[in-house]
Amino acid sequence: MAIALPTLEYLALLSDDTGVIQHAVESIPNRSTGYCTDDIARAFMVALAYQRVMPQDALAQRLASTYLSFLQNAQLEDGRFHNFMDYDRSWLDDVGTHDSCGRAMWSLGYGMRYAGDEAWQRVCARLLERAVACVEWLEHPRAEAYAMIGLAHACAVHAEPRARAALRALGQASVARYERERADDWEWFEPVMTYDNARLPEALLRAGKVLGEQRFIDVGLRTLAFYEGVTIEDGIYVPIGNEGWYPRGGERSRYAQQPLEAVGLVDAELAAFAVAPEAGYLARAELGLAWYHGKNSRGAVMAANGGCYDGLSEDGVNHNMGAESSLSYLAASYALAAQRGKSLRVAAR
Repeated sequence: MAIALPTLEYLALLSDDTGVIQHAVESIPNRSTGYCTDDIARAFMVALAYQRVMPQDALAQRLASTYLSFLQNAQLEDGRFHNFMDYDRSWLDDVGTHDSCGRAMWSLGYGMRYAGDEAWQRVCARLLERAVACVEWLEHPRAEAYAMIGLAHACAVHAEPRARAALRALGQASVARYERERADDWEWFEPVMTYDNARLPEALLRAGKVLGEQRFIDVGLRTLAFYEGVTIEDGIYVPIGNEGWYPRGGERSRYAQQPLEAVGLVDAELAAFAVAPEAGYLARAELGLAWYHGKNSRGAVMAANGGCYDGLSEDGVNHNMGAESSLSYLAASYALAAQRGKSLRVAAR
């Protein structure tokens, strides 16, 4: 049975004229938790992704404008970003986390590529150009992967030399990390799989495609295949749970599963399909989206009314519907909708 494309109505409920509220109590925004750049960056990309499949949508336009304004305000003079803002619009940190800075870069590169408004593209380009200066400050594999994905999007539409050099350096560091950790039974970048795992191979695949670096693509495909072997069981996607993660040589955690893992699988598989157009990658991307709709290890439907529940435990579902979870579901839905539309256009030629 076909599932209708979710709208932005629940995201609009979580949002105000500042940004998107971080958390919710059930489906009611919890204003006391304020805002964060992590979620605003996600939300900006989701609003633009919705416009890719529903052009000229007025709500998406309004939301995206609000989110881009937040990102502009969040950037520091040195190119880094604040992360946490209180509900009264006061910043709660001197500088944000490495992940939030990397994710902000990701959203700006995505905006350069997919914003329908040329003025927005220019704003994203200016902010990203300033942010490139802080790439060397990023220390963590996922923060670097987020920055790589953003730089790859940017380089796909504008070959700015500093951005390309930064992307190449980050890709080389990722490959070197993989070479240090890999073994016959462990094709991975770290001694433990933790959160948002599929972003690591995705970043290499996107960087390899835009830079023409086959080594990046080879490592990306190899590590993605390893990740698939760990997390896909009898046709069901079972992401690494955050109750213990998956240390090399140990047992992998099966719960609490987080919604951001499923969209990571979707995006990584679509990135793999872009460099190696094999039907299996699209089929596995569909498994990521199916996780939200009940094809998971508990048979629990996670998506509801355009939002998503916050986690899946062995005992059941966390029924709060915060920003990260709901944005993950929307991003997965829109990414696959865009891919299906692309496939239909190709088939019609």
